[in-house]
Formats: sequence, C-alpha cells, structure tokens
Amino acid sequence: MKKHRRKRGPFQFFQYSVIGIVNAGIDIGVLNLLLLLFHTEGSSMLVLYNTIAYTLSVANSYFWNASITFQHSAEGSNRQRITFVIQAIVSLGVNNLVFLGVNSLFFALGVPSWLRYNLAKGIAMFLSFCSSFFMIKYFVFTRNKKAKR
Repeated sequence: MKKHRRKRGPFQFFQYSVIGIVNAGIDIGVLNLLLLLFHTEGSSMLVLYNTIAYTLSVANSYFWNASITFQHSAEGSNRQRITFVIQAIVSLGVNNLVFLGVNSLFFALGVPSWLRYNLAKGIAMFLSFCSSFFMIKYFVFTRNKKAKR
C-alpha cells in the first residue's frame, strides 16, 4: 500500500518529469533543427515547426508514461487514447499560444532570434508540461469506475 501511495504522489511526478526532460530534448531539438534548415520569422511557419516538434514529443510521452509513470492505470483502451489526444491538443494550444506570445514579447525587446525562440519554447514547454501532467493524471489515466468495483 505504501509503495502504491508513493508512486501516486511525488515519485509519480518525478517519473513524469524525467520522461518530460527526454521529451523536452526531442521538442527543442526538432524545433531548432527545423529553424536551422528552414529559418523563418513568420508566425504561421513558427506554429507549424512548433506543432511538428511538440507532436513528436507527445507521441514519445504517451508511450513512456503509459508504460512507466501511469502503468497502474493505463489500460490502452480507446477511451484513454482519445482522452490523451484531447489533452495533447489542449496542451498544444497552450504551447503554441505561449510560444508565439513570448516570442513576440522578446522580439519587441530586441532579443536575437535564436535566443528568443529557445526562451519562448522553454517557457511554453514548462507551462504545457504542468497543465499536461494534471490532465493526464486526472483525466486520461484514471481507472474506469466499473473496473474498480
């Protein structure tokens, strides 16, 4: 019982955070690769690049969090897959809005583009990471009430 409680508290958040660091590497790496290969200042292309990077990291996140962090409640059901996609879309919206907003703010302050993109991405990732954890924990990987009985 204690082990189960520990996993559901700070230890679970620690596992989610470690997987999040790997996802951050994927997210930032892909974004920077796209910006290096196809530099742009256009908002629509920045959203596209950010969405591609974020989507790859979310796919990785689903696999590892379902296998490790939330394995006690991950059923692999259609409901969980659908709710994961819904939370991913909400988190993507948070990520894109924060990324564009912070990027615009730093642009107005005269911050160089490479630094501006990465600072904006870091802030966007942190906020979407936090919102995603709570949505995944309380919305996606929850046990079906019928299964508990």
